[in-house]
Formats: sequence, C-alpha cells, structure tokens
Amino acid sequence: MSLLVYGAASLFHHVHNAEFLGEYPNMPGWLTPARVYAAWLAVTVVGLAGYLLFRSGYRLAGLAVLGAYGALGLYGLAHYAVAPMSSYTVTMHLTIGLEAVTASMLLITVVLEWFRLRPS
Repeated sequence: MSLLVYGAASLFHHVHNAEFLGEYPNMPGWLTPARVYAAWLAVTVVGLAGYLLFRSGYRLAGLAVLGAYGALGLYGLAHYAVAPMSSYTVTMHLTIGLEAVTASMLLITVVLEWFRLRPS
C-alpha cells in the first residue's frame, strides 16, 4: 500500500513541478517540463523494478531497489536547499512534503519487511 501511495505522491509532485516550473524558485535553466516528466519516469522505473524483483521471489534484492526508490522520493526536499521556504507556495510545500512523507513511509515499510525476511 505504501508503494502505491508514494507512487501517487511522486506523480503529483512531478506533475505540479512540470506544469508550474517557472514558478518554482531558482530552478536551473536547463530544466524543462519534459525533463521533469522524464525524471519521474526514471524514478518510477526503479520502483517498478523493485516491485517486480520482490514479486518474482527476489525479495531482498527487491527490497533494496524499493529502498532506493523510496530514497529518491526524499530528493524533492532539495527544493529547500536552493531557495528559502518562504519562497514556495502552499501547494508547492504540499506536493514536496507529501512526496517526502510517503517516501519515508515506504522506507519504513521496506526496513520492517527486511527485518521480517532477513536470513537468521
């Protein structure tokens, strides 16, 4: 469940970022909406690969890849490294925060599942 919730939050943040790119403060000039969507697709492929590995019986490898997928969701917090929090709108904060919180939920789920499955 946390995988789907994070996936939806990631999509929400990336769509908002792409569609309102010019309003996000201090974004690099080379970044375009198409590149934002490409970044989302690349991140999503990581999540899909982790899910498929896990479901195919490669549980620990799948969890490792899903952990990487969740960690990528924390990268949205980098917005706050390039501009003060006060320069973002409420919706921007919402999309960034939702992605980070749901990515953290996925990471917690991955760690708990790893402890459950790890060899003794």
